[in-house]
Amino acid sequence: MHPRNLSIADFTYHLPNESIAKHPLEERDNSKLLVYKSGSIINSTYKNVSEFLPEGSLLIFNNTKVVEARLLFQKPTGGVIEIFCLEPEDQYKDIASAMLQKGPVRWKCFVGGASKWKHGMKLQKIVNEDRGKIVLEASIAGRLSDCFIIELSWQPQDLTFAEVLHLAGFIPLPPYLHREVEEEDKNRYQTIYAKNDGSVAAPTAGLHFTDSIFKKLAAKNIQKEFVTLHVGAGTFKPVKAATMEAHEMHAEFIDVTAEAIQKLIAFLDKTIVAVGTTSLRTIESLYWMGVKVCVQKDITLDELVIHQWDPYDVYPAGITAAEALQGLIDWMLKKGLTRLITKTQILIAPAYQLQIAKGIITNFHQPQSTLLLLVSAVVGRKWKEIYQYALDNDFRFLSYGDGCLLWPDGE
Repeated sequence: MHPRNLSIADFTYHLPNESIAKHPLEERDNSKLLVYKSGSIINSTYKNVSEFLPEGSLLIFNNTKVVEARLLFQKPTGGVIEIFCLEPEDQYKDIASAMLQKGPVRWKCFVGGASKWKHGMKLQKIVNEDRGKIVLEASIAGRLSDCFIIELSWQPQDLTFAEVLHLAGFIPLPPYLHREVEEEDKNRYQTIYAKNDGSVAAPTAGLHFTDSIFKKLAAKNIQKEFVTLHVGAGTFKPVKAATMEAHEMHAEFIDVTAEAIQKLIAFLDKTIVAVGTTSLRTIESLYWMGVKVCVQKDITLDELVIHQWDPYDVYPAGITAAEALQGLIDWMLKKGLTRLITKTQILIAPAYQLQIAKGIITNFHQPQSTLLLLVSAVVGRKWKEIYQYALDNDFRFLSYGDGCLLWPDGE
C-alpha cells in the first residue's frame, strides 16, 4: 500500500495519562530500555545499551540544542500574549545565521492571545540581568495560513538573537506535559551533547545518554557521529486527516558535514544505528539527496530539499546507499561545500525500506502520530505488541519517558 492511503486510525492505541512521564528520572541512564529483535523482547535499562549493539557499530546522534523559544509579553492592561518562535523567515539561509543576528529579526511564530493584540500595537518586555536591562520589542509583520511573522528587536543591540532568547525566553516543553517549565528542565530537556541552537523540542532519545554510557560504547569500539536536525513544532502536530495523503509533513533544517557523510560510507557494511527519529530522518534524507544528485548532476542546493513523498514517487530504485552517498560527496566537492545545509520533509511510514540505518533507538510516541508511523516502518505490525508490552510493564511514555532499541526483522 502506498503511504498516501494509510489510515491513521490504524496507528492508535490507548495511552493512559499515568503512563506519560511528567518529569525526568533522577539519573538519565536509569530509564528502561526495551530491546526488540527477531520477534523477541528484552527488558533492560539504558545503562546496558552497549550490550545490545554489535562491536564496531556506529551510532548517529542529533546534536541540536533546544532554544528558549517561548516569549511572554504582558500588555499594559495586564493581559499576557505568548509568542512561540518556530523558525526564521525565509530570508535567512539557515537557523544558525538567524540565531546570530544582532538586530531586528523576523520569525514565524505561533501567537497565544493573538485576538488581544491590536493592529499596530508594539509589545515590550523588560528583562533585568546582571549585565543590565534588556528591552525586547515585538510587532506583527505579517500573517501566514498557520502562523504569524513577528519582528523582534532589542536593546542593547550587541546581543545575538540566541542570547536574547536565552535571557528572555522559556524552554518550550511538550504541550502534553500540561505544566510550566521548572528548574530541572533547563538541563534535563537537553542532551548532554547539545551544541547547535535551533530546536523547539528535544531529540528525546538522546536524553538518556550519559558520559558513562559513552565510555562503555567506546570500550566496545562503538563509534559515534553527529548530525543536526532542528526539530520544529510540527513534531507535535497531530495527524487530523483520515489518510496520510491529506497530511502535510513539517519541513525542518538539517546541517550535516562532509566528514559525517564519509563516516556513514565507511560503516555501510557494518551496523549504523540512529539515536532518535530525527537522526533517522536525517541520514535517510541524505540517501535520497544522493539519489537526486545521481539522477540530476547539475541539481542546485535549493532543489536538494526532500519532500515527504519523494521516496515513494519520484526516483528510481536500484541506487545503492554507497552510490548515493558518494554521489552526494562528489557533488558537495564540486560545489565547494564542506557542510550540507538544507531542509527535509521526509515521511517514513510503512512500505518505506531503510537505506542506511540498520536499527533505531527511540522513545515511545503518541498515538496517531507520524513518529508512530516511522516505528511501524521499522518493525511492521509488531509495533502493537511492543507498545502493549511497554504499557503492561510500566514503561514511561513520551519525551521524558523510557525508550526502545528496535531492529527490523531480519537484522
